Amino acid sequence: MQTVRASDYHDIARASTPRVAPGGERVAFVRKVPKDDEEYESTVYVVPIGGGEPRQFTVAEGVDAEPRWSPDGDHLAFVSTRGEETDRPQLWVVPTDGGEAQKVTDVVGGVSDLAWGPDGRRVAFTQRSTPTEREVGHDLERDPDYERETPDPRVVDRHIYRQHEEYLDDTRSHVYVYDRETEKVERLTDGDYDFEAPEWGDVDTLYYHVKREADADDSLVFDVEAYDFHTEGTEQVLQTTGWLPQLAATTDGRLAYTRTPEEGASMRQADVEVYDRATDRTTVLTDGLDRTVSALGLQWGDDERRLYFCTPDEGSVTLWRVPGDGSADPQAVLGDRHVDGFDVGRDAVAVTASEWDHPSDVFAATPGGAEEVRLTRLNADYLDERAVREPEEFRFDSEGWDVQGWVLTPPDFDPDETYPLAVEIHGGPHAMWSTAGTMWHEFQALAAAGYVVFWCNPRGSTGYGEDFATAIERDWGEVTTTDVMNGVERVASREYVDEENTFVTGGSFGGFMTGWLVGHTDYFDGAVAQRGVYDLASFYGSTDAFKLVEGDFGTTPWEEPEFLWEQSPAAYVDQVTTPTLVMHAENDYRVPVNNGEMFYLFLRKNGVDTRLVRYPREGHELSRSGEPAHVVDRIERVVRWFDGYSDYSDVPPALERDPDAGLSGSTDDADSA
Repeated sequence: MQTVRASDYHDIARASTPRVAPGGERVAFVRKVPKDDEEYESTVYVVPIGGGEPRQFTVAEGVDAEPRWSPDGDHLAFVSTRGEETDRPQLWVVPTDGGEAQKVTDVVGGVSDLAWGPDGRRVAFTQRSTPTEREVGHDLERDPDYERETPDPRVVDRHIYRQHEEYLDDTRSHVYVYDRETEKVERLTDGDYDFEAPEWGDVDTLYYHVKREADADDSLVFDVEAYDFHTEGTEQVLQTTGWLPQLAATTDGRLAYTRTPEEGASMRQADVEVYDRATDRTTVLTDGLDRTVSALGLQWGDDERRLYFCTPDEGSVTLWRVPGDGSADPQAVLGDRHVDGFDVGRDAVAVTASEWDHPSDVFAATPGGAEEVRLTRLNADYLDERAVREPEEFRFDSEGWDVQGWVLTPPDFDPDETYPLAVEIHGGPHAMWSTAGTMWHEFQALAAAGYVVFWCNPRGSTGYGEDFATAIERDWGEVTTTDVMNGVERVASREYVDEENTFVTGGSFGGFMTGWLVGHTDYFDGAVAQRGVYDLASFYGSTDAFKLVEGDFGTTPWEEPEFLWEQSPAAYVDQVTTPTLVMHAENDYRVPVNNGEMFYLFLRKNGVDTRLVRYPREGHELSRSGEPAHVVDRIERVVRWFDGYSDYSDVPPALERDPDAGLSGSTDDADSA
């Protein structure tokens, strides 16, 4: 059988955004697969729950997303960049019994966050627009001759002025509705605030959240408001705190939402609360569940009695349900997999998920989790031809903490042979890895390249309780080092692991840890630091996530400059001897590229064997959703760097450290990537 290669990324399809049809007989989902080196094909598919092959439902033109069934199931709404809207998604509606999809909006800011009203008359959505665009009505219907101009110069007067690979440029997110009877778009909100997450209650009530603090970008306090279509007025229903609250409403005035304690919010767990407008009573539904609620959303079941949500949970992402009145503890519905999307219908719940033996598929079960069926095998042909190894889970003690890790061996593994070790460290730091998810392909490709791959969820990770997540407070480097290296020691003690050939890599916080490790140990023979935080003060001053430093370290650069410098990998570059490749994306606004540039220059000035690779047009999500050619190139460069410093490389010596050498020994233009 063939082994998994980096270039296989072009062949792997992924499913997302499952939506159960009102009748419960079928599930819509988005199938995404690389189209070429620069773009993806993203289309809506529909698969019957009772059995049958998935059917392509929208044409493969542009990028389709957010499929939403109308309440009667007769229409499907979605957003798409098809036609001339290559950078401005619009709302489209297609009959489900046949017929052409129709574009029903032409707005300047693009459409997202779709939500059908209960009677099927209105579709709520959000878009970003400037005050001038709202004043002249381009946010309702764009003048065909109007195009936004890039400000020259840019004048910034906000804490956060760029996100998700683009500058905000005076735009704000507002809530709109498209009325199918009048065929008009109406804006429901106004002002210099960001209104997000529209969620219907009854037919005349739409909820959303907004920050109204004086310095909203510097606050974690959200107002949840209700818009009344009868009175055309708004009411503040409640306040909550957190990074980005999730909302779910019932027709009788109960509102579920997430709340994270404001102090140390970056480390703390999000709970689910329900506020009953009729009784003015609040109930915490997850008080006894020592897990944080994920950003995959909240959803009431069809009878509005139970609420569904997901949490990271010891190497899995689990779907739960809980009575809305708090009369019982949460019950796991679907677990032992990496769920990345879910939806609840009248008679079924659907999820998109991955496991060690497949990168992404759609599953369905009863609302309680029984009678599970697998609805798709999107990559069956690909997997039939590939040797995919099952990772071995193991637990190890680290200063009295139980840490979960995994080992993946090469496809042709022989326990009597020896292999180099590749250590992967996750980002976050408050995240969690499993045997699947977005890292499935990279882990398998590294193993297929001849490496024993080790990864774990050290302290700071989610999925193991709040004490575990907060254990790295004011100490990212040393605590995580202890856990990672304790795991490495146990893996390296196995006879088939060659401790003289060990390598390490990671992205974001994993990049931080890669930089920290090479500055505190010479254990590794090579390292690849990807989009990492290397100086906490400069990160704080340039990121859209400066609250992470305030939350995790409880300070700012002007309050404790020496302390934050001592907690930064850049402070220890004079102790680095490990050959270290630095990778960064030029449009990364979570960890701006200046951090990568700084770390590279410091390494070079100290005589470390290093190289800086910059990816144009990419942001912080490069490894997960970057241009396909860049995703492939990144993995190939990791392997190539490791191979260049490994005794096991088959690459000819003359090419071992040549940045233009491909894995096969051929050459390409490194700058073109």
